[in-house]
Amino acid sequence: MIRRAVVTGGGTGIGKAVAAHLAADGDDVVIVGRREAVLADAASEINAALGADRVTTARADLTDPADVERLAAALTAGGTIDVLVNNAGGNFAQGGDGLAATAAGWEADFRGNVLTTVLLTTALLPHLTRPGGRIIGMSSIAGLRGAGSYGAAKAALHAWAMSLATSVAADGITVNVVAPGFVPDTEFWTGRLTEQVVSSRLAQIPIGRPGTPDEVAAAVGYLASPAAAWTTGQILQVNGGALLGRG
Repeated sequence: MIRRAVVTGGGTGIGKAVAAHLAADGDDVVIVGRREAVLADAASEINAALGADRVTTARADLTDPADVERLAAALTAGGTIDVLVNNAGGNFAQGGDGLAATAAGWEADFRGNVLTTVLLTTALLPHLTRPGGRIIGMSSIAGLRGAGSYGAAKAALHAWAMSLATSVAADGITVNVVAPGFVPDTEFWTGRLTEQVVSSRLAQIPIGRPGTPDEVAAAVGYLASPAAAWTTGQILQVNGGALLGRG
């Protein structure tokens, strides 16, 4: 049976790699984001590589409740959803002095990382396959060891996922989080990859190299698979050993 999967932030980086992984496994995948052209390019590239049209696109602002409702109605018109990968997010705080700037930064990171996940999941939850549905959130090593408003927002996803995992377990739906470490080939690091940053990050990784979007996608692929039916409420770290034994 062909499964239906939704991947947010699917136009670039880890989200694109996740979409490609799921599509290669035979799933029909909808990639969601705000930039239509970026989504279209990603879908075309993945479909061309597979020689099959398994990836389609849907534009939406996942911080806007009304837009999420519109998106959910369009997605569920085609039936139930088997896999939901909440990959959309980023570091949105702009910095600045004063309380107003601090508040703006924290709110931006919360909206961009937490609301984008919670709103779409809530809207699609009644339409998740029962049993067998898979919900996967994308966190970060920052959610386990700090990093200001961005780390706090990612940590909030951990508490949310554990709560949701408990509430839907009886329906046969699993809820897990993947927390990647240093994966430079993403838009997250655009304009910030100085030589000092790279050397500092690599010094923290026992394996001695950065990760790749495909390696994170493989972890997501496992959690999305039927083989992960007894794995729920977990934080799966993919970080080359930069942070051990916490989750």
